[in-house]
Amino acid sequence: MVQILSKFVLNNLEMNTSNSISRKDFLKNSALAMAGLALTPNMMSATSIFSNATVATGKLALKNVRLETGFEYEEGEVIATKTDLFYIEIENGKISKISPNQPNAKAIDAKGFLMLPAFKDMHIHLDKTFYGDKWQAVRRRKGGVKGMIALEQQILPEMLKNSTFKAEKMIKLLQSKGTSYARSHVNIEPTSKLQSLKNLQKALDNKKKTFGAELVAFPQHGVFYTDSVPYLKEAAKMDIDFIGGVDPFTIDGAIEKTMDFTVQLALDNKKGIDIHLHESGESGLKTVEYLMEKVNENPALKGKTYLSHCFVLGKLEKPKQEEVAEKLANAGIGIVSTIPFGSLIMPIPTLYKHNVKVLTGNDSIVDHWNTFGTGSVLQKANLMAQLYGQSTEFLLSRSLKLATGNILPLDDKGNQQWPKAGDDADLAFLNASCSAEAVSRISNVESLIHQGNVVF
Repeated sequence: MVQILSKFVLNNLEMNTSNSISRKDFLKNSALAMAGLALTPNMMSATSIFSNATVATGKLALKNVRLETGFEYEEGEVIATKTDLFYIEIENGKISKISPNQPNAKAIDAKGFLMLPAFKDMHIHLDKTFYGDKWQAVRRRKGGVKGMIALEQQILPEMLKNSTFKAEKMIKLLQSKGTSYARSHVNIEPTSKLQSLKNLQKALDNKKKTFGAELVAFPQHGVFYTDSVPYLKEAAKMDIDFIGGVDPFTIDGAIEKTMDFTVQLALDNKKGIDIHLHESGESGLKTVEYLMEKVNENPALKGKTYLSHCFVLGKLEKPKQEEVAEKLANAGIGIVSTIPFGSLIMPIPTLYKHNVKVLTGNDSIVDHWNTFGTGSVLQKANLMAQLYGQSTEFLLSRSLKLATGNILPLDDKGNQQWPKAGDDADLAFLNASCSAEAVSRISNVESLIHQGNVVF
């Protein structure tokens, strides 16, 4: 029944999507679609490629694998995506061979499912969630962000008691949606100290053969507002990849002091930077401009620095958006957007135009901040395509890169660029004819391989 409802809603979304769709209708339909998806977080397809006999092997051979091979044109317009069936061998976590299909070979039958790069959730909080525990809706917020900090200080000790178990449950959800890699922010503050990080690292170690991750040391309660400095310094020497931050003006009351500390800590420990920036007014723009200045002064941070959310970009006038996007690209600073909607539309097409690296993630699945996460970054690509009217075969196929961390099977001219022998065997198999359909229909993920290991 849920599947029927979801398909009905998605059909309505597809029929109604255009540049002129009313925001009211879009939000109404999107909420229904998300509700339909969220009702079945652990649902697996009844049709499995892999049997138990094939799960434990480090070397795989697959036949009847559908790959995209090019575009079909009519009067210069891409009207369809060409595909064919192939035979693929995987060894030592890599694709070792791609050849014409061998339907009679003794190999795993991929049944014509479309093989795509496994998805990447690049903004999520695996360390603090209600998922896998009893249902709790978001409670009415009091006191803004600082009120939420006070709430976290109250509830985190209890949440930490089974956070490893819940993180593993959430990873399983992501895998069922085709995701085999995540960038997770992890609380580093005086309440959790380093316990949240240690609990998450244990979960990731338990899943290391089937899931990959990079971690952001995240001072959710401010760098100086709750004196997270000593804990951040300790975490920076541990197995993390980025130094995080959140709204330096709103929480710490000082943009330059907070950003200077963050940048120096990243430089001293050879880490990247990923800052939550929700501030949408003058302080938000000043933070963006100051971070660009610091990264330009320290080229080692180029390509390793990100702004998550960065809502201020959606508030700027078009010429200023263009200017800031160009400067972000020159500084090598990426944007990790959770594709917000409502009254705020992020200038993602403008960011792409200036070659700013754009990533996405679910952020929250079910926690005290939000309860609408489905675990699917393919759904994020679908929402982006709807918001910006990317409904043609070509534009839908390009939208897939939001889910895959910017890997596409075909380049803009239709030349096959993925997969190639030597590529990582991080693979999702979808019940779709091509990537355009996969994005438009949020097609079901049938199976997932991570580093050559069969996840399901």
